[in-house]
Amino acid sequence: MDVQSSSDIMIIGGNSHPELVALIASRLGVKSGGCAVYHKTNRETMVEIGDSVRGKDIYIIQTGTKDVNNNIMELLIMAYACKTSSAKSIVGVIPYLPYSKQCKMRKRGCIVSKLLAKMMCKSGLTHVITMDLHQKEIQGFFDCPVDNLRASPFLLQYIQECIPDYRNAVIVARNPGSAKKATSYAERLRLGIAVIHGEQKEAESDMVDGRYSPPTLSRSRTMDVSVGVPVHPAKEKPPINVVGDVGGRIAIMVDDMVDDVQSFVAAAEVLKERGAYKIYVLATHGLLSSDAPRLIEDSPIDEVVVTNTIPHELQKMQCHKIKTVDISILLSEAIRRIHNKESMSYLFKNVTLED
Repeated sequence: MDVQSSSDIMIIGGNSHPELVALIASRLGVKSGGCAVYHKTNRETMVEIGDSVRGKDIYIIQTGTKDVNNNIMELLIMAYACKTSSAKSIVGVIPYLPYSKQCKMRKRGCIVSKLLAKMMCKSGLTHVITMDLHQKEIQGFFDCPVDNLRASPFLLQYIQECIPDYRNAVIVARNPGSAKKATSYAERLRLGIAVIHGEQKEAESDMVDGRYSPPTLSRSRTMDVSVGVPVHPAKEKPPINVVGDVGGRIAIMVDDMVDDVQSFVAAAEVLKERGAYKIYVLATHGLLSSDAPRLIEDSPIDEVVVTNTIPHELQKMQCHKIKTVDISILLSEAIRRIHNKESMSYLFKNVTLED
């Protein structure tokens, strides 16, 4: 998968995922650029680029990990260092975009993913490649082109090749919000779908966002109901329930990320009670925070399958149920096509907006 001209391309990476940087560089047939990223004694981030970047196309590979704020600063400083050194273009390859869950207004907070997008564009990024954004509308926060790649073809291939008797499976949406993604998987695999309703954990859409306080206005003639503005009724979730038949079937839960696994474990316990004899969890980003490996190990979940957008080797040593799917070939093909000025539509072929 060599690029047409390797003399004007440079792959550099921060400290977030050196294994992925090496895999992508190897697949492209180019050597990773000499870039040292380290922290001084006062914890300031220092970037030293050893090779000339003048007039070159720079691809900075940096993902979001648990050390998220350092990852962001490393990316911004690397991009700005390339910009001030007269690089021709600077493409940020960010498999997991940090703060992507903070893309809605909550109470008196802010939309952090928009702030991050502005910072990235201001630092010098001219293009962004990412994977499975939490909400696809985040692309609109950027002032530069964004390619939101999909990991679903790799996860679909894993289901077909590595799950025995997958024809007897049912795709499960962990909550009604992820039913769209589950439906997309089910249609491609020609399988049924089940939805878990009444989840114990509070969903993002149910959080009080501070917009329900009635304004202090005098009573209007057009609404003379003696109570003013009606009070917005509070949501009450029913007891956890499964809509769909999972008895004697393989249950496959799909989502965009696995971070706090408690909700997945609670869903798996309900599916087990309803007769599912095997339970799989498939997701693009495996954050697996805090004691996720221990919870997965002690749960009814048989396998958690994630891609290598985020390093999780330590978690894999703590839990044998965690499996990895390599997506470096997709990122390297995207870099090759952008560098050679080829169409990216092939990478999105047969992928719908619901993915």
